This record gives sequence, C-alpha cells and structure tokens, in this order.
Amino acid sequence: MSPSYFIVLLLPLISAQTFHWGGCPEPEVQPDFQLEEYMGKWYEIEKLPAYFAEGKCIEADYLLKKDDTVQVVNSQVVHGERMAAEGIAKVMDDDEPAKLGVSFTSFTPYSPYWVLKTDYTNVTVVYSCTDILNVFHLDYAWILSRSPSLPEEMVQDAKELLMSEGIDVSAMEPTEQDCHEDEDEEDDDSSEEKED
Repeated sequence: MSPSYFIVLLLPLISAQTFHWGGCPEPEVQPDFQLEEYMGKWYEIEKLPAYFAEGKCIEADYLLKKDDTVQVVNSQVVHGERMAAEGIAKVMDDDEPAKLGVSFTSFTPYSPYWVLKTDYTNVTVVYSCTDILNVFHLDYAWILSRSPSLPEEMVQDAKELLMSEGIDVSAMEPTEQDCHEDEDEEDDDSSEEKED
C-alpha cells in the first residue's frame, strides 16, 4: 500500500482530529511525577477534538493495580446514556514516569498519555500525539479537573502551557458538564419525596 493511498483511507479519521505536518513535538512533562497521587476521578474541561469523545459530561477514572498498571475507565453521556470504555495504562519509561501509554484493546499498541503538568488536586494538562508515516501528526490535548468546572484563569494557564510547548490550541473546545447539575436535582427530588 502506497503512503498516499494510506493517507486517503485515513481522511475520515483525520477530519475529526487536529493534524499538522511533520513529526510529533516533544513537550516537557511533569517532573517527579507521582502516579499514586494522580489516581481517582478527573473531569474533562476542554480538549482538542477527538473522534472517540464527542459526548458530554466526560470523565476519566484511574485506579492503580497491584502490578503497577492503571485501570482506566473513560465515560461520556451520548444521547442521554452514559457509555464507558475500559483500558489499561502504564508508565512506559521509569526515568520519565509522567510519560504513560494507554490502550483500550488487547491488540492495539499503547498510545501516548503525557502529563505535562498537574497539581494532583485541581488540574492536569495531558498531551498525546500520533505520528502518521512521519508525514503529519494528530494532536490530542486535554485540560482535566478534579471537579466539573475550573476557574477560567486556570484554563488559560493550561492553554498557555500547551502553546509554550508548540501545541496549537486554537481548536480546543469546552466539554459540557451539566449532567452533574441534573444528578443533583434528582437527588434533591428524591430527598423531598422521602420527607413527604
């Protein structure tokens, strides 16, 4: 298969992504990354478009396993239903523990999951890049929070970090996180019914 034909086959996928010519950038990652502190639930605040995450109320849950791999459960609400995908992540290089790989099937290679910066309690900035034949690359970037919302100044700081590493954030889009408000309202209604 010629490279040009391969690229034509990828066009439907590329149209839903952010791509640039040339190889992947090599941004700096979080120094002295502590995997255990990173575990738990993170809410997606903003991201570069991703074909596999087009719903709303997107969350990621990380659980450290005994073999030092990480159970990953990503979920999103699509057409009113919460859907989940489970995968495995692991540190790819012990010298740079903030460079993880993640896979959601047993037959696909690990994709990069690089933690560029996190304070573990409020915000994390994650980057991933897929190189296509060393001709162009597909960018993925996420701003995640421990809560469904994040102050705008923290979002801007995260974007500035990405830009300082040569990552184009012009296509970043916010993720709706209004499902949690609906859940709170349902809980309140249930409480009122019990009181009655």
